[in-house]
Amino acid sequence: HGGGPTAVLNSSLYGVVTEAKKYNKIKVYGAKQGFSGILNEQFIVMSDYEQEQLEKLKVTPGSVIGSSRDVVEEEDYLQAVEILIQNGFEHVIFNGGNGTMDTAGKLSKASNGRIKVIGIPKTVDNDLPVIDHSPGYTSAANFIAHCTQEIGEDVKSLPIHVSIIEVMGRNTGWLAAASAFAKKKDGDAPHLIYLPEVPFDENNFLEDVREQLSYQKGIVVVVSEGLKNNQGEPITKPIMETGRAVYFGDVGTYLAQLIISQLGYKARSEKLGLFTRTSVRYMSEIDRQEAIKVGEQAVIALLQGESGQMVGIMRTERQYYDVTYPLIPLEQVMLEEKALPKTFINEASNGVTASFIEWCKPLIDEPLTEFFYIRER
Repeated sequence: HGGGPTAVLNSSLYGVVTEAKKYNKIKVYGAKQGFSGILNEQFIVMSDYEQEQLEKLKVTPGSVIGSSRDVVEEEDYLQAVEILIQNGFEHVIFNGGNGTMDTAGKLSKASNGRIKVIGIPKTVDNDLPVIDHSPGYTSAANFIAHCTQEIGEDVKSLPIHVSIIEVMGRNTGWLAAASAFAKKKDGDAPHLIYLPEVPFDENNFLEDVREQLSYQKGIVVVVSEGLKNNQGEPITKPIMETGRAVYFGDVGTYLAQLIISQLGYKARSEKLGLFTRTSVRYMSEIDRQEAIKVGEQAVIALLQGESGQMVGIMRTERQYYDVTYPLIPLEQVMLEEKALPKTFINEASNGVTASFIEWCKPLIDEPLTEFFYIRER
């Protein structure tokens, strides 16, 4: 496992272990705390667990074998290959995002065919290219939609401020866009959505907020943590940067203060943070089943002699929601990011289009609660 966990990361592990257990001669080991688990020869025998215990993987958030954002040097790959061979391993499955797929591709190259390598997609950010979506995104999107709806009811009840909801997503706006599902009718939250794919302009933002406040006195604004200005720089200085890992500044707090100082209106910020990727209460059943399936397919691919590939998720052309699980060459997904398409962003750059709603709708498999509301005469 590499990078940040998701609500269904352990479901993919479940898929790997249960599929492998169908073949008596196969044992599955987990590398403790990511790539460093290989270098330190710290392995957990996952296939020794009874099925009753393995079933709990499907409802356990995080990563039971641990994860990491280790910076891996060139010599580490060569060392890892030798350690794997010495310990009798023939296959390695990497489960993670574009950074993890980069590591998988480099290990595959360093092994020169001696170790077969398959990748499993995972990221709440949904920024892995080529594929339709990644396991982890759907549950996080579901969580954000529910939170936005519930915060919206609070703001509607006491309409005295602007509530800024800051969500994860790194350099892409897939998660922030998902908040649009909270909107059932005119006046519902979110009233504005801002995405990293569009340069953020403070003056336009303040004008958008001012306009919304002319209609109603309490509004909800959803913003992505990765908002950038016209120069491509974060609108708030990152708290810390270590390699590819970026701890973004408090964008929500910054924008709330901007509203207070420039518009003289009360504002506050809410940061959903790690709840976004850990909430199993809002876990999507589609997400869980697809996460299990890519784990199973990874094992099948290895047993068929495949290597240097990642299991993908692609929609079919059928009228109803259906997917296939093709193999994608690792070099196509190594450190590449998939941005939200322009067709998913509205003309005003402060919301999403019907095309995004249509794309995302099948993934939100549990409709949001229908709340009571007073009909205006």
